[in-house]
Formats: sequence, C-alpha cells, structure tokens
Amino acid sequence: MNSPAPDEIDDTLARAVAAIREADGLLVTAGAGMGVDSGLPDFRGNEGLWAAYPALGRARLDFTRIANPAAFLANPRLAWGFYGHRLKRYRDTRPHEGFALLQRIAEPLAHGLFVFTSNVDGQFQKAGFPESRILECHGSIHHLQCLSSACSSHIWPAAGFAPAIDEAGCLLTNAFPRCPACSGIARPNILMFDDWNWLENRTRQQHLRIDDWLARVRRPVVVELGAGTAIPTVRHFGERVGGSFIRINPRDAQRPRQDALVLELGALDGIRRLAERLL
Repeated sequence: MNSPAPDEIDDTLARAVAAIREADGLLVTAGAGMGVDSGLPDFRGNEGLWAAYPALGRARLDFTRIANPAAFLANPRLAWGFYGHRLKRYRDTRPHEGFALLQRIAEPLAHGLFVFTSNVDGQFQKAGFPESRILECHGSIHHLQCLSSACSSHIWPAAGFAPAIDEAGCLLTNAFPRCPACSGIARPNILMFDDWNWLENRTRQQHLRIDDWLARVRRPVVVELGAGTAIPTVRHFGERVGGSFIRINPRDAQRPRQDALVLELGALDGIRRLAERLL
C-alpha cells in the first residue's frame, strides 16, 4: 500500500476533527498498537514473541500455545514466567502522552468517552481513565481467578502478587499466586486460546456499562487505535456502533465503509495530530 500524500492526511485530519467536534460521545477502541508507543510489544508473529522471550523460541512455543490454559496445567512455572514477566512490565510501564490527550479531547463532549480494548495491560487505568468507563473484552492481567474449573467464580486483584522471574528461562522462581477459596494455583483472569474456563463476570459488568453509555449517546464518534485483524474483536465492535468512524493504524488500514476516515499513522502520532487541531 502506497503511503498517503501529506495533503491527503491533512484533509482526513480536518474531517476527523470536524466529526469529533460534532459528536456528543467519544468511543475509543484500542488494540495492541496503542501500547507500542509506550514500549510494549504486540506479539504479532513468532519473531516478536521469541525475541522478547528466547526460552519460548527455543521450545518452539508460539503465542497460541503459551497464552493457553493448557500451558498452566502442563508447566505452570513456564506459563507464570511468561505472564509474570508481562505483569511486572505492565506495572513498570508509563502510558504514553496519547492517553492524556484522548481525555482532553473528550472533555468538551456531553457524554465524555468510553474505552473498548482488547489489551489486558491496564494502561488506560494507569493513565487515569475511570474504571467505570473501560471495557476490557479479553480480561485483565491485573486480576486473577482459580485455575481449577471446579472451584469458585471469584475474581480478585493481582496486587498482592509480586512475581520473581528467571528471564533467561522464562520461569517463575517464587511462590505461585493461590486461590483464596481452595489454595490451588491461580491464573490471570484473561481470555486465552482454547479457554473454556475464563470467568467473564467482571467483563460482563463492563459490557452492561458500555451498553448504558451507548444508549445515551446520540452522535458517537469512534476513534480506533492500533487494532489488528488477526483477532478482530475490537475492529468489529467499533464498526458496529454507527456514527462517525476514524481508524488510526499504520498497517491494517482498510476502510470498513465508504464514509470511514483512515489515517495510516501510529497511535501516538495520530492522537497528537488530532490534538494539535482540537486543543
């Protein structure tokens, strides 16, 4: 795909700014590309995963096999080595400037904003977005559930768990997080591949809140940021909302409908350019 000309980008930005100014609510739909500008990997392809976790590359474990409840059953120290390292990294990562700019862009809108994201990293909460305005469709690494399907439906915060990781071996070296009900090994409250035991209670409540918000918004504008096509949950949700639609993506920049606005930019770059014209 050829890069768009500067004049084309400016025209699209002008139309996007007009759409946001006419809206009464901003729906931010965000995929892994939103975190790239904060230094987080998106694990697209084995090359990126295995570069970050060489031990998984040596074992020829791709993302679908390590991000899987079966990995916790077969080798819980390896599975928690992967997820524990991610948990530590997300805790240590500072959200980039674009998060704050989105909040400022939404301030003049009557119904503010709501976030729909497939990211499990908790970066929106860390950036100061209200918990009541975030839907994490794949769950959150900052919450835990029991690994056993025969146990309770309890979900609890991971704040008390401080993983120690042997990074060379991608192994958890300290005690596993434990279920408060049965003392069995806990797992992240994340929807994984081939996952029939994910507890969706928390996410279901988030769905109810976004449904209520959307019912009150009359002129929504969707700003999609870094959402890929491999698992298109985020893209499909935003495309169904109606209203104005703005896709910001440097690679997967397909136009979902004739009146959609597409900016082939990274998330932070796209947000900054919109903010320069709006703020």
